[in-house]
Amino acid sequence: MKRISLIGATGSVGRQALAVVAAHREALKVVAMAAGARSLPDFAQSITTFSPDLVSVPDSRAASELQKLLGTKANEVAIHHGEEGLELVATHNEAQTVVTAVVGFLGLKPTAAAIKQGKTIALANKETLVAAGGVIMPMVKQYQAAIVPVDSEHAAIHQSMHGYGPQDLSAIWLTASGGPFRKWSNEQIENATVEDALDHPNWSMGHKITIDSATMMNKGLEIIEARWLFDISPEKIRVVIHPESILHSAVEFKDGSIVGQLGHPDMRMPIHYALFYPNRVESTIVPRLDLTKLSKLTFEEPDFKRFPCLKIAADLASEDSTRASVLNAANEIVVEAFLKRRISFGTIPKMLSSVLERHKSISKPSLDDILEADRWARQEAESLLHAAT
Repeated sequence: MKRISLIGATGSVGRQALAVVAAHREALKVVAMAAGARSLPDFAQSITTFSPDLVSVPDSRAASELQKLLGTKANEVAIHHGEEGLELVATHNEAQTVVTAVVGFLGLKPTAAAIKQGKTIALANKETLVAAGGVIMPMVKQYQAAIVPVDSEHAAIHQSMHGYGPQDLSAIWLTASGGPFRKWSNEQIENATVEDALDHPNWSMGHKITIDSATMMNKGLEIIEARWLFDISPEKIRVVIHPESILHSAVEFKDGSIVGQLGHPDMRMPIHYALFYPNRVESTIVPRLDLTKLSKLTFEEPDFKRFPCLKIAADLASEDSTRASVLNAANEIVVEAFLKRRISFGTIPKMLSSVLERHKSISKPSLDDILEADRWARQEAESLLHAAT
């Protein structure tokens, strides 16, 4: 029985992780969970279903509401809140694998705490490595922890590289669907609405990640994540547009062989892989790909002019500095502003460039440097938004 802690239980990845657990009750057990305050009734239902020992919510008010929702069940679970609660979930002494499915910089501290306990991290929170890869990866080695990626692209690379290292590769092929604006003109993209940007052709994801897919910032952040996770030079990471989202990514070895992982665009596959790693276990809920039903697989070069967010991230991927943390933080603030209709879609990359231009970068930053850069970037982005709106 593998015991699991889950951070981000009511989000898209968190819900699908629980679906995988539900399909494998004989092998998987959730011992701790954390969730945001927006879906407390759903969280209460999950607590009732999976009976964890310990749970956490953002603040004391949410904790009180959750206790009421649970009724007598509240007597069977320890309810915590805040950063301390997140860390308690991440470091639960029985948890072997910690699924970090929360979106954003919020995942950094609990992930670091779990790493210090030598746990396996099923990482869906790319922001941890984007903002602090230079700090996190040495910690993984120091505490003999492990990271198994849950992002479909990085899970594909992880599987394709199995048994080999960065010295064996000539390139990583990081696939991207192209999002909803793959064939749109610059003018159309500039004036895209929130509804347009959330209409992803292949994947069902949370709002923030879906907007990042529309700007292609998501792929830019994945370049930075892959650089740290696989210890490979960003110059060897190639983004390729693959509209069908069947090849989830591939690696090209020095001998010219390309090895990739194929499957339906469904997050249950990489989640299942991460939860059972290093074993391969049969699944009844992961959809099977029938190769005889595939009519075509197409690949295109990315357009950096129409998708400037991709270029912004790619240009700083080779750095070990606070600039990646600043980009990540500013992006969270600016995307939220777009979702609230405070700014236009075309303003997103302009705002990000403005914040980066104002930042005094620190090379080889400490965790404290990264936390301060994150705080500064959020404040700076809010100031720019206030001035613009």
